[in-house]
Amino acid sequence: MSERKSSPDRDDSERAFFGRRKGHKLRQHQAGLIEQLLPHLALDIDGEAPADARDIFDPAADDVRLEIGFGGGEHLAAEAQNFPATGFIGCEPYVNGMAKILAQIEAANIGNIRLFAGDAAELLAWLPKESLSRIDLIHPDPWPKRRHWKRRFVQDRTIAAMARVLKRGGEFRFVCDIDDYCAWTLSHLARSQDFVWLAERADDFRLPWPGYTMTRYGRKAAREGRKAAYLRFRRVG
Repeated sequence: MSERKSSPDRDDSERAFFGRRKGHKLRQHQAGLIEQLLPHLALDIDGEAPADARDIFDPAADDVRLEIGFGGGEHLAAEAQNFPATGFIGCEPYVNGMAKILAQIEAANIGNIRLFAGDAAELLAWLPKESLSRIDLIHPDPWPKRRHWKRRFVQDRTIAAMARVLKRGGEFRFVCDIDDYCAWTLSHLARSQDFVWLAERADDFRLPWPGYTMTRYGRKAAREGRKAAYLRFRRVG
């Protein structure tokens, strides 16, 4: 999730993209995708949200899912191809990540992804109530220093925001290889009356759910001996 807000001090290209411009310099083709393809797929949350989020897609989707901070886009692209009748919204503040998912969308001609290059909290506030069937947060930035914990995406206010946009029975799924952030997430979700943890046995959080697409970061973490937890929470009430 981006902590950075739009500012009149940014140059025009940065203000238009509304993402943190960090990382390697884009190659020419990647820059072209940002300039030419992204505007056709980007959500404009300055306008009024549709009454039904399924209408964001053409043709209208059967249901809608959100991935927050999709990184290199491996999971998002795979899910969109595996579930072509579902609409996927990908939120990513980093320009390099956005360029990577655009390249995958172009290469595989994926038509059921829409993108948002800003703050996920603002996107959640814009989306209609009970409009999503699932929200995925996979290997988020753990912000390990105590003074930075307030920047973690999982907070009481964002849990309430997710509860508002998830349908009853919808899920929030969280993957992380940092024990402290997993414990943080469990404790925050445990005190929410809107979610219930779905694990019934240890393997329910030690192993990926069926069909899970491992990300490049996830494979790197496994090689380095860091074990991820796979947490699933259902929207109740």
